[in-house]
Amino acid sequence: MSAKAPLTNALARFVGAFKASALPAEVRRRTVELVLDGTGALVSAANPRYSTGRLAAGFARGQGGRPQASVVGHGFRTSVVNAALANGTMGYASDVEPHHPEAILHPIAVMIPTALAVGEHVKASGAEFLAAVALGCEVEYRVSMALGPAEQYALGFHPSAVCGTFGATAAAAFLLGLAPEAVVRAFGLAACQASGMMAWESDPTENARPFQMGMAARNGVTAAMLAASGFGGPDAVFDHGHTIFRAFSRKPSPAKLVAGLGRRWDGVMELAFKPYSCVSFLHPGLDALLGIVRENDLGPDDIKSLVLKFPKDGIHCVDGNPLKSHCAQYILPVAVAARELQVRDIFVDRRLSDRKVAALSRRVRVVSDPVLDRLFPDFYASIVEVKTRDGRTFTRRNDIARGYPETPMAAEEMAAKFERLAGSVMTPARVKALGRIVLDLPGARGLAAYAGALRAKARAR
Repeated sequence: MSAKAPLTNALARFVGAFKASALPAEVRRRTVELVLDGTGALVSAANPRYSTGRLAAGFARGQGGRPQASVVGHGFRTSVVNAALANGTMGYASDVEPHHPEAILHPIAVMIPTALAVGEHVKASGAEFLAAVALGCEVEYRVSMALGPAEQYALGFHPSAVCGTFGATAAAAFLLGLAPEAVVRAFGLAACQASGMMAWESDPTENARPFQMGMAARNGVTAAMLAASGFGGPDAVFDHGHTIFRAFSRKPSPAKLVAGLGRRWDGVMELAFKPYSCVSFLHPGLDALLGIVRENDLGPDDIKSLVLKFPKDGIHCVDGNPLKSHCAQYILPVAVAARELQVRDIFVDRRLSDRKVAALSRRVRVVSDPVLDRLFPDFYASIVEVKTRDGRTFTRRNDIARGYPETPMAAEEMAAKFERLAGSVMTPARVKALGRIVLDLPGARGLAAYAGALRAKARAR
């Protein structure tokens, strides 16, 4: 380990010396909740009606490889790397898994597939699997905050993909039992692969968007496994030379990478749960809009105009985006028409089958607001303004969506969400069994039951 690489060495020592038993109890409990919610999102994406999971799994099957790790919902095993790619892609496909608002990340979509693939291969315990997920989320969060999430967006990079590679490396390195010296090399190899352009915003199929998480899982697993084999790598990617701070940011804060390391677990404890299957930027606005619509019994035909005010640094992601999951002009009208939002709505274009949704979509505008600008990205503060055809105007501001640690979803709502997501591809008995398996992970001797339940073929229900 280089004596001139204090940041790299500190992070590598933390990962290389970490023990599952060292995970604080409250972090372990939170991780179980996150894994349960993320598992529901993951299995829902294996629905054979949706192209993303079907094609990703088909690619993995076509690559062959030793049957080391399960591919979710498709009934087969493949190599660790290919399983991480396929499952990581499915992890974010339904866009309803936990996210980190401040760091603008989808770490659970990366860490469950990573820890599942490596953990199944090395026969990890349930506690080790959970520790790997938590460790990966924390490292991914710290990398994003050190780079600056808005800085990455400004340069055209997707924080979840770039930073997710380092989180996946940490999770895989922990499960592989890498010593700190090897973790240094693994992080160096992760830096060589870190990637993820926001170019996926122009892909209306919604395939390239979740592929970003699949890349992060695959690249992180590859980095850790190569390092485990003795493969060499850069030894100071967080400190000097061609660092990630030079590549992915213009105003980095490197000290945030290790500040409070081991004492604070904000990368886990500050994750938010999603009540809606769409980009998290739209969630505060959706809460406000649905409140107005339900309280005043409004339908699409009642609305003359609908304006969403949003921070300017995030508007590019939601204003007229070709992706249904990220398009305010699509998501808001669907929510008005259905009084809710479901996974299927981002895979099937409701504008083609519902003339009211199509008409309202043409009456939706997204504009910036200087008051809200100052809060981004810590808050996705939104103002919704609804004008009705009979002359009424309703305005509502919402800074924090339901599901944030400050505004938690009720336990009953979380349970119903898991049952709805998993139940879209599983029988009620299988859903119940899967839920029990996840809740029992802290004491599980291995991952066979969890992997088996996920591997079983998904059926559209």
